[in-house]
Amino acid sequence: MKAVKPLLIGAALLGAAGALSAAPADGRFPRQDGAPQRILSLNLCTDQLLLALADRDQIAGLTHNATDPGMSAASALARGLPLHRGSAEQLLAANPDLVVGMPASGSAALAALPDARYPALDVAFVNSLDDIYRAIRQTAAAVGHGERGAALIADMQREIAALPRRGRGRVAAYYQRRGYMTGTGTLVDDLMTRAGLVNLAATLGKPPLAQVSLEEMVAADPDFLIVESATDTVTDQGSEMLHHPALDHIPRISIPQAWTVCGGPAYVRAARSIAAQIARHDGADGV
Repeated sequence: MKAVKPLLIGAALLGAAGALSAAPADGRFPRQDGAPQRILSLNLCTDQLLLALADRDQIAGLTHNATDPGMSAASALARGLPLHRGSAEQLLAANPDLVVGMPASGSAALAALPDARYPALDVAFVNSLDDIYRAIRQTAAAVGHGERGAALIADMQREIAALPRRGRGRVAAYYQRRGYMTGTGTLVDDLMTRAGLVNLAATLGKPPLAQVSLEEMVAADPDFLIVESATDTVTDQGSEMLHHPALDHIPRISIPQAWTVCGGPAYVRAARSIAAQIARHDGADGV
């Protein structure tokens, strides 16, 4: 879009801002702790970090997917907060004093506003539990709640340490719609390793995301298929192949996509669910 200067847009942009609330006349709400007062998230994953670490009155805007339970593990917490669709106009109307994203500085909305200067926090993309801890520390410090981040990490560490590695070296495949399989170096792979499972993608030498045919999956015959809960029933052609009779003999571990699409506190829920489902399977088999 054509670059515009903030001082020229005035009330017209405030009317175009949709669900975002505008800042007061002086541009800021007073806070005594020096923390950012109006924080805007540009990414579904940083939405969830803000919801876990910032005060609600600090959050000036979350992405429009933040309230979608199929996408966000913190959708219930996001209800009632301002949402946006990433436009430059909405960013200007929100008048943030901190923009957070993965990354924030590469945002098309920011690039469209060369005359606007908003402090940006670039949170690195998360592929492991250690990455999650790093993102939590970084975000907590930036929003003025370092102690809150430390407490969240300590809680997660305690829960993870208490989980048994029930996989015992068995092989699992994270098999998705249309036959896509998640490979190594990913958050799902990290979850598998923590559960004591071996990622089939590693044994087959597959990249981080590969399309694996039904025939190849049947031939590989993993001990478990890990699937998204949304594909537990057939809803379309994309999920139909996951219910082919040739796969019926492979035990399934089902977890919501919202728990794995972003690295954050939901990692613990996913790890706990995987361990519990393996335990149920082993108990049923008398192992």
